[in-house]
Amino acid sequence: MTTTPPTIIRKPRKRLTVVLLTDERLLPAGDLADYSDKQRLLRKTEFDVKRAVETLGHQFIAVGLSNDLSTIRGAIDAHKPDIVFNLAEDFDGIGHFDQHVVSFLELLRQPYTGCNPRGLTIARDKALTKKILAYDGLKVPEFAIFPMKRVTKRPSELGFPLFVKSLTEEGSVGISGASIVYDDVRLMERVDYIHRTAGTAAVAEQFIEGREIYVGIMGNERATILPPWEFFVENRKEGAPLIATGRGKWDPEYQDQAGVMTGPAEISEKLAAKLEKLSREIYRLLSLSGYARLDFRVTPSEDVYLIEANPNPQIASDEDFASSAEYAGIQYPELIERLIRFGMNYNPERMIL
Repeated sequence: MTTTPPTIIRKPRKRLTVVLLTDERLLPAGDLADYSDKQRLLRKTEFDVKRAVETLGHQFIAVGLSNDLSTIRGAIDAHKPDIVFNLAEDFDGIGHFDQHVVSFLELLRQPYTGCNPRGLTIARDKALTKKILAYDGLKVPEFAIFPMKRVTKRPSELGFPLFVKSLTEEGSVGISGASIVYDDVRLMERVDYIHRTAGTAAVAEQFIEGREIYVGIMGNERATILPPWEFFVENRKEGAPLIATGRGKWDPEYQDQAGVMTGPAEISEKLAAKLEKLSREIYRLLSLSGYARLDFRVTPSEDVYLIEANPNPQIASDEDFASSAEYAGIQYPELIERLIRFGMNYNPERMIL
């Protein structure tokens, strides 16, 4: 696969007022270089979006969100934004409340970037996602749900190895090498660990050996598919399973030591066509909009399993989504402009089906 020439950044048709909505602790204040490595990692998206919006010539206003919806209403009344660039990943520290933030924006008839509340709700529940896709005949790993305060009992038809993770938490929370279990004792221990540390139900799913490939997709009724992006761990021990752990996602020092990286997936035209077709179908079935990243496992025989759907994935300029867009010839400011236009063109009164 060859890199297409970069697109020319076009000046927007008019100057927009853009309100960035994010966690109040992550507001892009000062200079990013003044923060520690970990703080920079947490704030980079906000700074990158700010720089891109200003490069495009739009007015940029950052608003911090914690646990008060009046903050949103006040910002909209004061600034009358054309678009809210939504980077809120929780409300009052609760991750699955992100869907309610978007619902509030819709009730205010305020255009916003990213996924609609229905898509956020469906994709947040990893089991519900699999049930919907399995109903339509798409390949997903076999799985079982283990609610909190219940006895952990594996269904007899669910065989090992199993991959255990939080049913609803994102960002590789609670995922490590110990997440793969090979017997009932380890399964009980890992389920208990998820219950205690994540505070959520656990899901144990069939571990699919193979390549881990991400597909970025953006749009509403009509979607653009970005080039497939692959996850690698260059210094992985021979025979060790390939998994994206929490340390691999959030610990820069560990990333360097383990050789964690992503890049263009070298795949056949047949597999590329299969991934594109599947991505479009999944995006529609899960009622996604705005932009998302779909995480697939591809077996040596090129069977493709959806592992997770991630609406509103990380979009810092050096994250997978933006890197894949750049590989397709979409420079970062142009990517941000597209996400803004998708948000402005989305009609919440017309459900995506």
